[in-house]
Amino acid sequence: MQLILNGEFDAKRLTAIKKNILAALAYFDLFEYPLTSTEIGLFLREKYEQAAFNEALKYAVLEGAIYRFGKFYSLKNDHHLVFRRNEGNRRAAELIKVAHGIGELLIRFPYVRGIAISGSLSKNYADEYSDIDLFIITAKNRLWIARSFMHAFKKLTFLLNKQDYFCMNYYIDEAGLEIKEKTVYTATEVVTLIPLQGDTIFEQFYAANTWTQQYLPNKIMRISSAKAVEYFVFKRFVEAIFNNALGNWLDSMLMKITDNRWNKKTVLRKTNQKGMVMAMAAGKHYAKPGTGGFHMELLKRYEDKLLKLLWKYNNNL
Repeated sequence: MQLILNGEFDAKRLTAIKKNILAALAYFDLFEYPLTSTEIGLFLREKYEQAAFNEALKYAVLEGAIYRFGKFYSLKNDHHLVFRRNEGNRRAAELIKVAHGIGELLIRFPYVRGIAISGSLSKNYADEYSDIDLFIITAKNRLWIARSFMHAFKKLTFLLNKQDYFCMNYYIDEAGLEIKEKTVYTATEVVTLIPLQGDTIFEQFYAANTWTQQYLPNKIMRISSAKAVEYFVFKRFVEAIFNNALGNWLDSMLMKITDNRWNKKTVLRKTNQKGMVMAMAAGKHYAKPGTGGFHMELLKRYEDKLLKLLWKYNNNL
C-alpha cells in the first residue's frame, strides 16, 4: 500500500506506522537508548515499505511526537542520551574485542558447542560497570558437566579480578534450543545475540526460534560472526570419558547439586556483587538467571509506557 493515494497522503496508514515507531522507541527508552532510523526499522512490529517508513518518521518529528538529534531519535528531548549512547558504543566496541578472545578460550571446554554475547553488550552498549554476558549452547544432556567445568574455571578468574569477563549466565543444550518464554523481551534478546563460536549450532538455534518474527519481523538473526567449532585434545579426551552411562548419571547429579545450592542462596537472599539476590532457574536442558520477576516487571513497564504514549499521541491528533 502506498502513502499517497490520488495525490493525497493515506493518513490512516501514516498514523499506523508512526505508532509502530513510537512502540519501538518506547522499548529502548526503558534503557535510555536512542535509536537510528535503521535500528527503528529493524525493531518495528510490522513490515513497511522504506518510503512509507521514512515519511512517517519525518512526520513524527515534525509533530513533536519524537525528537531527532543528528542520526538518533528519542522519545525524550535530552541530548545527553546521545552522548551517553556514543560513549556506551565506544566502550562496547572495546569489550566486544575482549569477548572474542574469551570465546576462543571457552569453546575449548568439554561439550561446549556455541558461544554468543548477550545482554546490553549484544546491543552495542556498555558502561563502566558492564560485564561480558555470555549465552552458551552445549551438547545434548551434557549441559551440567560443561557448566561445572566452566564455573570451576571462573573461580580462578577472581584471583585476577577478571570475573566480569566470564558471566556465563545462560545455558541451553542441543535438546532445548527453542526458548519457551515468548515475549517481545525474549525475542529482542534472541535476535540481538552476537554469536562468537559455533556457526552450525546457531543455525539450528535460529531455526528453532523463528517465532521471534511474530514480534520483530524486520530483524534478521546473525550467524556470520560465528566460527566453526574446533576440537582440542583436552575437549576430545574428556568427552570420550563421559560419552556413556557415567556421563548421563554425572550430568543429572551435577544438576541436582547445583540447583539445591542455588535454591539455598535464594532462600537466604544472598546477593551478588551488584546487590541482586542470587537466583537460578534450572532444568535438564537449561540453566539461566532466575529473573522472571525482572522479565515481567520490564514488560509491565513497557506496556504502561506504551499505553500512556499512545493515549497522549491519539489525543494530540
